[in-house]
Amino acid sequence: MREEVEDPVALGVQLLERLEHEELSLAEVIDRIETVTTDPATTREILDTAEARGIIDREDATVRPNRSSFLSFEAEVVTKEGEFTCRRCGASISTGYFMKLDAGEHGPFGSSCIRKVTGRE
Repeated sequence: MREEVEDPVALGVQLLERLEHEELSLAEVIDRIETVTTDPATTREILDTAEARGIIDREDATVRPNRSSFLSFEAEVVTKEGEFTCRRCGASISTGYFMKLDAGEHGPFGSSCIRKVTGRE
């Protein structure tokens, strides 16, 4: 079971703000948002809020992030050792990668999932 974040909309919008992709399908964006919430209404609110703030542009099933700043792996991604479950794929991991966003810490992710979520892969 995933723990709920205090403000999933703020966290989801900040996550979209830091994506490094040129463009993504709507399904790929939802894959990223599902690391924050699986509630369809909250997912829709994250997308609508991000679009209203100019963070993303949506056209049909394509989303284009208006990148203002990238996530710095040196300063904004921290690793922690322990027993974790990746928020994206559900795998058991011993090293968790966490994003430090204004809305809170988001993770843990495995090494390949953190790159996938942020657009480094």
